Amino acid sequence: MKHDEARRTQMMVEKTGRPAYLQIVDELRGQIRVGTLTPGTALPSIAQLCERFDVSASVVKAAISVLRTEGLVIGQQGKGVFVRDTPAETTEPETSEATAEILDQLALMRQGIKELGDRLVALEAAVFEEQR
Repeated sequence: MKHDEARRTQMMVEKTGRPAYLQIVDELRGQIRVGTLTPGTALPSIAQLCERFDVSASVVKAAISVLRTEGLVIGQQGKGVFVRDTPAETTEPETSEATAEILDQLALMRQGIKELGDRLVALEAAVFEEQR
């Protein structure tokens, strides 16, 4: 049953025009609001969320960043990300929070580009080594 649920979630991420990280935010936010994820509960690990939604870690981290900005979750270094005891009742992030979110997204994009560049360098090295 859980596998079927994960497959439906994966299809949701793949088949809509909405960015995957926002779809994950919607799903987790909904679970927090209806009480499936209760205050103090740890979110699934990044690896679990990656598998569940069939996305990369950077996409999951972007989703968690949005939830942090909204005040729904809080991270504890080395322990995980937890549903806040008293979620913030904001519908619109403040300008400074929006700026922080944008900076987080840019950092994730830079990391993703760096990883792609590293993969390209390794691929080119392998191809050109074969040609020698």
